[in-house]
Amino acid sequence: MKGKDQVKKVVLAYSGGLDTSVIVPWLKENYGCEVVTYTADLGQGEDELVGLEEKARASGASKAYVVDLREEFLKDFAYPTMQAGAIYERLYLLGTSFARPITAKHMVRIAEMEGADAVSHGCTGKGNDQVRFELTVMALNPHLRVIAPWREWEIRSREDALAYARAHNVPVAATEKSIYSRDRNIWHLSHEGGILEDPWQEPDEEMFQITVAPEAAPDTPQYVTIDFVQGVPVALDWQAMGLVELLTRLNEIGGANGVGRADLVENRLVGIKSRGVYETPGGTILYAAHQGLESICLDRDTLHYKEVVGHRYAELIYFGKWFTPLREAIAAFVAVTQRRVTGTVRVRLYKGSCTVVGRRSPFSLYREDFATFGHDDVYDQSDAAGFINLFGLPLKVRALIDIANGSDADLTAPDFSKFKRD
Repeated sequence: MKGKDQVKKVVLAYSGGLDTSVIVPWLKENYGCEVVTYTADLGQGEDELVGLEEKARASGASKAYVVDLREEFLKDFAYPTMQAGAIYERLYLLGTSFARPITAKHMVRIAEMEGADAVSHGCTGKGNDQVRFELTVMALNPHLRVIAPWREWEIRSREDALAYARAHNVPVAATEKSIYSRDRNIWHLSHEGGILEDPWQEPDEEMFQITVAPEAAPDTPQYVTIDFVQGVPVALDWQAMGLVELLTRLNEIGGANGVGRADLVENRLVGIKSRGVYETPGGTILYAAHQGLESICLDRDTLHYKEVVGHRYAELIYFGKWFTPLREAIAAFVAVTQRRVTGTVRVRLYKGSCTVVGRRSPFSLYREDFATFGHDDVYDQSDAAGFINLFGLPLKVRALIDIANGSDADLTAPDFSKFKRD
């Protein structure tokens, strides 16, 4: 294949699963290059990380990196997305979408440190992730070549991959495959495939791993209190916590109360529809709490414009355009809006529901003396008449012109003679 002899060293985004384990010897065999593996620890759990370095070397890698990125993942990717109120197609909180740019970012950095001339990933040619990885590489180091084996090799099934692994003495711990394709990090757990490929079928309860069924959740509501400073959660139930610790605890609490499940058919960037089921308990609570705090801290124009911007922000992230001028510009706008989003929110969790029931802030724009329906000395209700006259003036002028021109058909009075009295 053209250009294969030009590759000397490749950094491979490595999960330790069957596909990426097979890619290590495949790269060496087909490109004659040195392979360095890189694994981003985004909170996928010890089960997926233990023994990865040894497994990578046993598969033929010359070196293996495992980098803990959980703090950066939340601080620079998850929480800015939450602050923007970004939700893709009304339900998806983007847990996989913003995990790819941070993973690819550090893959590029390691490639530069290692003097590699190429990077590689195990994404298929039908999904969004290939775009997210490769756009990040293009944005950060366009000189690096990207090798996507799924778009090149002859392997077409799990059986093919297992046969290749046996032929090349690649250690594969298990040969049984879950019917679901999953992606997990500290923010969420996604499920695709299996019976989910039929959009009429309800997910099996056994599929869910971090949330209980709402009907099986406790019969008593649980309340949590979250403190924010400039849009960032800093304390849970009056106890200061780091980003990772706080979200880990919220995942446990939300999961135990059946909070954070989402089932949607989404529009992939590549043009096909796919169904995904997501578990995002802690993220769901944080989105609700943050929005509750913004409701008292942001003025109307800013809050409403943020809703418009949030939709575009979600699209950019989903489409893999994290490292783009527009995404960065929107992020700068969002950061300004968060300067006064400081305060405390109380959330009620009950059998899958997540409801903000209290919010307060030193920057609150809510004034009880202004909002009261009782007597007050700060709002003269007679002033409303003048406001309404001016606010509605364009409507009044238009209606007067229509009447003068005889085109007031929409305002014609009904003919009551046609109605019978009982």
